Amino acid sequence: MKHSTYNVLEAYKRNKLLQYRCSLTLLLSLGLFLGSSLLFTNHLQRLQAEHAVHSSSQNLTSKSENNRCRVDRGTEALPRGIISRTSDFELRPLLGTRNDQKRSKLSMNLLAMTAGIEQKDNVNKIVMKFMLNNFTVMIFHYDGVVDEWNKFEWSSRAIHVSAVSQTKWWFAKRFLHPDIVSEYEYIFLWDEDLEVDNFDPGRYISIVKEEVLEISQPALDPKSYLHHPITIRNSTVKLHRRIVQHMDAGFECREDSEGPPCTGWVEMMAPVFSRASWHCVWHLIQNDLVHGWGMDYLLGYCAQGDRTKNVGVVDSEYVFHPGKVLLGGVGASKRVAKASDQAASATSANLERLDTRSLIRNQSLSDQQIFFSRWKRAVEEDDCWTDPYHQRG
Repeated sequence: MKHSTYNVLEAYKRNKLLQYRCSLTLLLSLGLFLGSSLLFTNHLQRLQAEHAVHSSSQNLTSKSENNRCRVDRGTEALPRGIISRTSDFELRPLLGTRNDQKRSKLSMNLLAMTAGIEQKDNVNKIVMKFMLNNFTVMIFHYDGVVDEWNKFEWSSRAIHVSAVSQTKWWFAKRFLHPDIVSEYEYIFLWDEDLEVDNFDPGRYISIVKEEVLEISQPALDPKSYLHHPITIRNSTVKLHRRIVQHMDAGFECREDSEGPPCTGWVEMMAPVFSRASWHCVWHLIQNDLVHGWGMDYLLGYCAQGDRTKNVGVVDSEYVFHPGKVLLGGVGASKRVAKASDQAASATSANLERLDTRSLIRNQSLSDQQIFFSRWKRAVEEDDCWTDPYHQRG
């Protein structure tokens, strides 16, 4: 009986030991499985991270490659090294080697002006002064007469563009695109009737650079035909950026006035633009509004910053404006009528009485109203644009 009991007890112990070993084996197996799973998960996460970094690196490389290979629209078929993005008005020889007396680009400036043959003597004086100061000269002929300018020595070195009865702004919009004139540091866009006895282009540019004027004009001799008080020369200063005085119709320019025509303003007869400001002004010129009226009040938006500082009138280099307007005058009316034969039934007396200038002035006023209307509409519709001069006088 005792032996039987012993055998049962031994069997029970062996069974318990077997159960313990199985449990231990199961726990060890489970631990090994969990550890392996954790190691596998970590390894997988590490591989995923490395793949993400590699993919990101590839994307950055791809983007960098795309940026490196990006070209201007229309030039995709060309290798980048052959693309010539800008131009100028420098004349090139047809034969032989280039006589390339390389002028410093910093000294290259452009004079562009409308001119009729009746003002040839005054235009000659202007051009001579500018060419002596290393300017490129471009003449816009509004009367269709070009060959008669060949009597002047400089004519063969100037650029001549002819279009009958077109204005300065019509020519500028079509022939002075920013990419074409980007080689020129300053662009003088002048009328033909300015007298320059007291004006030196070189000294003028020195002052403009020193004072960092992006948009400017020479002051007018007080004896000139005047439109706006801010243009009148002050003989006691080198330049001025504002005026303080009582204006017509009760308007007053004060020390704290911050807008045209008290400050940040030049007239349209003799403006001078920096390269950067012209890039903006060209886009401001409306293609169909050729008289340019109203633009003078908005030029300050192109001043590359604060118009009260970057726009000014230079007093020490000044011009005289006699007010001899020939474009659209009686003489021009006769020429155009004769050329087009539109006035065959009109008598000479009727042509003389035709007040073309009054008609042009009315058209200019109409253009100005349209221009301001377009500006107002553009401001209202452009949600991305903020007026830097909002609520400023």
